[in-house]
Amino acid sequence: MKAVVLAAGKGRRLWPLTEIRPKPMLPVANRPILEHVLEALTQTDITEALLIVGSNRDRIQSYFGDSYRDLSISYIVQEPQLGTGHALLQAESSVGDSFVALNGDRLIKPGLIDAVIERHETTAEPTMAITRTERPSRYGVVELTGQTVTGLTERPHSDHTTSNYVNAGVYAFSPEVFAAIRRLDTHGEQALTDALGTFIEEQRLEAVRYQGRWLDVSEPWDLLTVNQTLLDTQGKSVTDPETATIDESAVVRAATAIGDNAVIYPQTTVLRGVSIGNNVTVGAGVTLERAVLLDDVTIEHGAVVTDCIVGANTSIGPNTTVEGGCTDLVLEDRVYRDVTLGGLIGDNVTIGGNVTVRPGTIVGNDATIDSGTSVVGRIDDSSHVQGG
Repeated sequence: MKAVVLAAGKGRRLWPLTEIRPKPMLPVANRPILEHVLEALTQTDITEALLIVGSNRDRIQSYFGDSYRDLSISYIVQEPQLGTGHALLQAESSVGDSFVALNGDRLIKPGLIDAVIERHETTAEPTMAITRTERPSRYGVVELTGQTVTGLTERPHSDHTTSNYVNAGVYAFSPEVFAAIRRLDTHGEQALTDALGTFIEEQRLEAVRYQGRWLDVSEPWDLLTVNQTLLDTQGKSVTDPETATIDESAVVRAATAIGDNAVIYPQTTVLRGVSIGNNVTVGAGVTLERAVLLDDVTIEHGAVVTDCIVGANTSIGPNTTVEGGCTDLVLEDRVYRDVTLGGLIGDNVTIGGNVTVRPGTIVGNDATIDSGTSVVGRIDDSSHVQGG
């Protein structure tokens, strides 16, 4: 059985980081999200993965090549990107008989994949995994009768739902799913969840309940939460002592990811939930907590960076503070209440010294923020924010 991994999405809610990289290539615990997905596949009987790629696909193809460990990898280009159903349809000529489909941006345990395959092979019916969550309205809410899916509502408008089961994004199908997708309106996006409506009406869509690890990255703060969860689960640093340099006076929490050639200067404090990418320099007296630093970042002395994602090749000046904490945030015309996000800072950004970055600030790629300023809200790509 082959696996089809949907990895073509743009990830607009994670702008500006997804301008130059696909969402599945964003790092958690210093590895791309997609690598964690493929890692789970290597622990099943699946030996071949078909990756559906689209926007910035070269990032995926150059990173993984034609294999990952013992997993053979092939690439199928979705162009243009017209939804998850359309993405799956691109694999029709490559899958043969029954196959597994899964999202490239949700981290799961291998046992879930095995359970979905087993149910499908037992019943010969289309099968999907479901899981419980405290905020089902963020996902596809699933209605059940026994083990049969009787309803599926994608991201309902109301927080009040009649079920706390959601679509876990792992499926097992026979080729009949492609006919269901083709029956959808071909003039707009073809969502896989819409195609499943055919099977729901026939009471044929089987559900596999799952209560293990299920981590989703949809919004910026999810990246911080997933990163922290993975690091806490590991319980130890992910560090190559031969290539990372950490001053003996620095305090680094045990569950921290530190990349190759990273340098941490004296009196720095690295607290919970921090991933430091390759070639990152963290100056003296810096404090980091719940932060994801991509490659080639520079944090100068005395800075405090909390609840923040920092894009590649970005520099944060001395004594600058990225304030952590809860805030309300608008993404794609949707208001998110009480989310924990100090800031999302893009690639190639230059932030001067003594800058204050207020909670919920999003800074576009190639922006410059002068010293002594205070910023909040959304700052567009290539902007120049001046003090005074």
